[in-house]
Amino acid sequence: MNFRGYGDVPSHRDHNHQKSMRKTMRKSVQYLLLATCTTLIACGGEKNYKPVPESAESKKQALASAKSPGIKDPYVWLEDVSGEKALNWVRQQNERSLAVLEKLKYFRSIHKRILEIVNSNERIPVPEIRGNYIYNFWRGAKNVRGLLRRTSLEQYKKRNPEWETVLDIDELAAKENKNWVYKGASYLEPACEVAMILLSRGGADATEKREFDLKTKTFVKGGFILPEAKSEMSWIDRDTVFVATDFGEGTLTDSGYPRIVKIWKRGTPLEKATTVYEGEKTDVGSWAYTLYTPERTYQIVRREITFYTYEVFWINNGKLVKIEIPEDAEIETIFKKQMLVRLKSDWKTGDTSYRAGSLISIDFENFNAGDQTFTVLFNPTMTASLSWVGQTKNSLLISVSDNVVSKVYRAEFKNGNWKQESVELPGAGTVSLNSTDIDSDRYFYTYTGFLTPSSLYLSGHPGGRALQVKSLPAFFKTDNLEVTQYHATSADGTRIPFFVIGRKDLKNNSANPTLLHGYGGFEVSMQPAYSAIIGSSWLEKGGVYALANIRGGGEFGPRWHQAALKKNRHKAYEDFIAVAEKLIALKITAPLHLGIRGNSNGGLLMGVMITRRPDLFGAVICKVPLLDMRRYNKLLAGASWIGEYGDPDKPDMWEYIRTYSPYHNLRKEQKYPKVFFTTSTRDDRVHPGHARKMVARMNEMGHPNYYYENIVGGHGGATDLNQEAYINALEFAYLWDQLAPER
Repeated sequence: MNFRGYGDVPSHRDHNHQKSMRKTMRKSVQYLLLATCTTLIACGGEKNYKPVPESAESKKQALASAKSPGIKDPYVWLEDVSGEKALNWVRQQNERSLAVLEKLKYFRSIHKRILEIVNSNERIPVPEIRGNYIYNFWRGAKNVRGLLRRTSLEQYKKRNPEWETVLDIDELAAKENKNWVYKGASYLEPACEVAMILLSRGGADATEKREFDLKTKTFVKGGFILPEAKSEMSWIDRDTVFVATDFGEGTLTDSGYPRIVKIWKRGTPLEKATTVYEGEKTDVGSWAYTLYTPERTYQIVRREITFYTYEVFWINNGKLVKIEIPEDAEIETIFKKQMLVRLKSDWKTGDTSYRAGSLISIDFENFNAGDQTFTVLFNPTMTASLSWVGQTKNSLLISVSDNVVSKVYRAEFKNGNWKQESVELPGAGTVSLNSTDIDSDRYFYTYTGFLTPSSLYLSGHPGGRALQVKSLPAFFKTDNLEVTQYHATSADGTRIPFFVIGRKDLKNNSANPTLLHGYGGFEVSMQPAYSAIIGSSWLEKGGVYALANIRGGGEFGPRWHQAALKKNRHKAYEDFIAVAEKLIALKITAPLHLGIRGNSNGGLLMGVMITRRPDLFGAVICKVPLLDMRRYNKLLAGASWIGEYGDPDKPDMWEYIRTYSPYHNLRKEQKYPKVFFTTSTRDDRVHPGHARKMVARMNEMGHPNYYYENIVGGHGGATDLNQEAYINALEFAYLWDQLAPER
């Protein structure tokens, strides 16, 4: 998971998308983290929209939750997502907050500048290699919902390529009178002449899936269509797909995802699809995908027992065969018939032990026949961990994060042996894999850093020097800025790295307005990346930006993540507090001038900071957060995260969860900073009820706050770049007003 500074979400090979889809919280987080803008429509917030009804399943779940026996929460009625009473409350909170926020000193100027950035034609069109084309999904001032378009590789290399429109989402939305948001496409490889288009109403995770002919550029009449649901559909061949969806009563897990996988033949009704696998109701979910390689294809069925434990099967001559690897191990891919496995814990198999965090390989068919002799392709160190794995026709690409800086290696498998070499990179920064071609050796990657505008590179053959094909312009001045890495000491003595970006002549006078960002969960790594919005709205105006690499993240592999799971969750919070105190000890800032921001799991982090150390912060932005940890597992996808936080319905786990649950630790007599909460009505992943109820309780206790809920937007908080620009302008205007009102 990487982000591009701002711009469109990058594409991944379809099988990688399928096998990790249930981890959407982890997958999408980094596109939100540094105020990146990833989507687009008309700015100005909720007043331009009518509420979009949530899915029938979400409505059913919310109402059942609100009627649960034993609930004493006076604000549980706010969990009725689109209920009239709840939405009236939302509108009232929005009105009182926007009446102030839109009039803050810097709002208009920041908003204008961000709009210029997000609508700039200088953005990098993120490439997706499919068949003979380079595909790209593009949003701009004239196409606010976006265009799926394509061009040739030679055209793409040009400064101004000639694009062919494949699907116009604005036109489709107008024709069908629906608030469609494009959520991606799944292509039938290798020819890529048809695709499954994913469409979301208002940005929700639930999508409608439709078969699309890429030659005629039309939806296939009588083709595969799957109604809106949190579902998966993956190609087997031109006339057959795997499908996992809501098949009716009892077919979803407690987390709201499919538990049944079927094979669906063209021309037959969905109810006639043949069942391949059934998971348990208590699982996160189950689905299947086809892994295409030049040598052969593999049909994989995956059951997610919890967020971090799985059972994986392959279909061999019509028979389902379990792949006997540890439940917490990930099959990254199969390359040259070699199965690549990423380990999350130590594993002894045969006479050999392999370390957690390592990448190991073995001949797939030999392994299933009993061979247990793996080759180690990567071993972690105290500072180096595996970031991502990609493949072309003849090369395996392995990215490593070493002290939060990217390194990339190219590996080849010939004559039964592996050979590795380093890939030359532009410098010490973050490298993200954009797209690969497994029928050739072409691949695109992005290089970026805090002060380095993102650049796109194309590599075409082993040993060949990568060609820079696209680069962002400098959207803010960096001549007088510098990046420094520091370390703070957490409560248990662990050294916690963090980055500070500020002026070279920064005065250590404890008066610098400083924004600290953190996440600390789901093995998500916080890495250096260029953010035009942070640069122009904060750094260029004299603010200091800090990024904390706290435990719970994936910066140093599984051990860094596992150190803050469940009963050890407090360690992530202690790490963040240690970083904040270090910033103050260095006299970079002081509590009066220190602001913090986080979203989703990072929003939970913000809630804990509010209730645990309100004295440390002068401003808090709490975005699409989890806050009611007593009921999080009963709201939308919450049950899928029990592997991260624990189960609050079990008394022994609630004992430690309650110590940090923000909603339960608010105190009327405590003084809190004036927090800014944001969420989205259409977020069908983290329930908007978390933010709603927290604000309602703060209002009851007399604690001033700001609240903004976008009526559409999904978990990203917005459906389009203009909405995202509006929300970011509100946030940065708020930060300047709270942390440096005299400026």
